[in-house]
Amino acid sequence: MRPLLAVLAVLLVAACGNSGDSGQTTTLGSPTPPACQNRDRTHVMSMTSPPAQTIDRGKSYTATLRTARGDFKIALDPNAAPVTVNNFVFLAQQRFYDCLTFHRRVEGFVLQGGDPSGDGTGGPSYKLPSEANPAPWKTGSVGMASSPAGINGSQFFVLLGDAPHLAGGAYNHFGVVSQGMEVVQQIQIGDQILGIDITAQ
Repeated sequence: MRPLLAVLAVLLVAACGNSGDSGQTTTLGSPTPPACQNRDRTHVMSMTSPPAQTIDRGKSYTATLRTARGDFKIALDPNAAPVTVNNFVFLAQQRFYDCLTFHRRVEGFVLQGGDPSGDGTGGPSYKLPSEANPAPWKTGSVGMASSPAGINGSQFFVLLGDAPHLAGGAYNHFGVVSQGMEVVQQIQIGDQILGIDITAQ
């Protein structure tokens, strides 16, 4: 009897391991979230200049960032930083940010992501022009990362606290978190950007 039970157990395990085409497992009757998908970034990574201007500066743009910890919204400011906002909208619509991670977090200061290398060194081949503006660097402010080489084409940061010392620096302030700051405060290093949706009105 025991050999028969052992054979049945093996067959049962094998059947569970090949249940359907999706390869998804279930927990308490609920399917696991689908794996994060992203389009080929090769074209964007090889671009040598920022994308052509396509946004309408007369409209209001909102970016909804989706993460496993929840969503948060950024009100983009195309009048303060038109090239930067246009670039961010373009990258989001190209699904460039899908599956990238937040690679830097400094408590009370900054959360940073958008690097295809995942370590703070990557981005497209182009740099953005300086669009420094008088917007205050307060909690929830969103800007582009910069280095001596110039302003990065994809890495962005969200302030976790006020940072007036950034004023006058080479950082493009291009938006502010308008909803879900509590989600931003929970995000940790290694958390993925599942996707970014852009709306205009």
